Amino acid sequence: MNYKDEFERETDKTIDPTPDETANVQENNSEGQTFVQHNREGENESVFFANGRENKGFKEPVVEKSEEPILEQSLSEQSTNRVEYKNSAKKKKRKIKGFASMVAAGVVGSVLTLTVLPYTDYLENFSSNVEGQSIGPVQQNTNTKANTVTAQPTSAKSSSSIADTVEQLSKTIVGIVNYQQQQSRGLYGNNSSQTVESGTGSGVIFQKNNDIAYIVTNNHVVEGATKLEVSLYNGEKVSAEIVGTDALTDLAVIKIDSKYVEATAQFGDSSTLRPGDQVYAIGNPLGLDFARTVTSGIVSAVNRSIDVSTSAGNWETNVIQTDAAINPGNSGGALINPEGLVIGINSLKIADSGVEGLGFAIPSNDFIPIVNQLIESGKVVRPYLGIGLADLSEVPQMYWENLPESVEDGVMITAVEPNSAAANGGLEAQDVIVSMNGTKIANSSELRKYLYSDVKNGDDIKFEVYRDGKLTTVNVKLTK
Repeated sequence: MNYKDEFERETDKTIDPTPDETANVQENNSEGQTFVQHNREGENESVFFANGRENKGFKEPVVEKSEEPILEQSLSEQSTNRVEYKNSAKKKKRKIKGFASMVAAGVVGSVLTLTVLPYTDYLENFSSNVEGQSIGPVQQNTNTKANTVTAQPTSAKSSSSIADTVEQLSKTIVGIVNYQQQQSRGLYGNNSSQTVESGTGSGVIFQKNNDIAYIVTNNHVVEGATKLEVSLYNGEKVSAEIVGTDALTDLAVIKIDSKYVEATAQFGDSSTLRPGDQVYAIGNPLGLDFARTVTSGIVSAVNRSIDVSTSAGNWETNVIQTDAAINPGNSGGALINPEGLVIGINSLKIADSGVEGLGFAIPSNDFIPIVNQLIESGKVVRPYLGIGLADLSEVPQMYWENLPESVEDGVMITAVEPNSAAANGGLEAQDVIVSMNGTKIANSSELRKYLYSDVKNGDDIKFEVYRDGKLTTVNVKLTK
């Protein structure tokens, strides 16, 4: 064997490794591949020196080849951590610096505002705007003559809160005490009289003139009074006088000295009301101990007709139905909308056992014409027929047995006053009225309603009546 042969064999050994060397190479390659994955995450190019195939024919212990990449990885990780720490520290410094700048800007802005604002007219303008706002719709009038009362337009929305509105309007709500003379007999048969409190109610101040302030209320609150006392919102009590009353519509107007009045209420347009609208009742339920109590509810119904027995006779009253609580003492008080406009005068309620939430108010559009007449003349001037009336349903059948079977409703004349419009026109007792100017009349309430609402003095009315079982026509000219 020569040197060349020995060298070739050594070379062959190097080229064709033994099974042990093959295992070492595979192990080194595996370690190099694993290191590649790690160093790709750390972006270190020294990975390629860990592969044993880069130094072919150079034998090196496997352990030494695996230590160098580990050291380089450790150094790379330390370097990466230092960079991340520095970046994190810079970010924290920037955040602290930004927060400090924001606080400093806020402080400087506040100082400038407090320093400059007092030398401008902003606060003065803001104060004048607030003072110029109107919370409650009240009016004051210095005219010596009473003005004609009108209804104000009603808006769908209100800018003021209801608490502010009620607070302002409460100044216009008064308590009314009715005093009457009461006769009493002494121990020795001597008669004596004294003035005693007969009842209490509510009222609404709606107009203020130079010397007089007018208050609207119910007739049954002041009826029969020999003395009236008005309790104002501040607790002060003053005497009052009756201006005029109308028993049929249960309305009255009284007056007090205007020096005691600070505000007046305005009337709204009740024709705009719809079921479901919010309303509030203000009055003095159960007396002055609960003065200016406020209850809330909704409009339950409009144009509701109910029969009312008054000192002037039965009357079919047009009312607003509400579930706002109305109790004795509330009569004459205000029913208002959220704007604070009076759209009704609380008048009555149904108080049967088991009945709740049935209160009624006279609509503003109905009572305004009556109020104006009461201020002008002290009474309501209505046409006068001069007849006594009875509903046909209340008359024994023996008195109208000659009527056709088709006639079921009507009004029988029970008496005719001499020289009256009825007598001059030719109406007679036991005539049964069934229509007036073509409008069907079923009862005495409908007759009064038509007579007092649809016609006036001087008008002619064509009555259709049954006389002795036959239908006939009678023309009557109305007089006072």
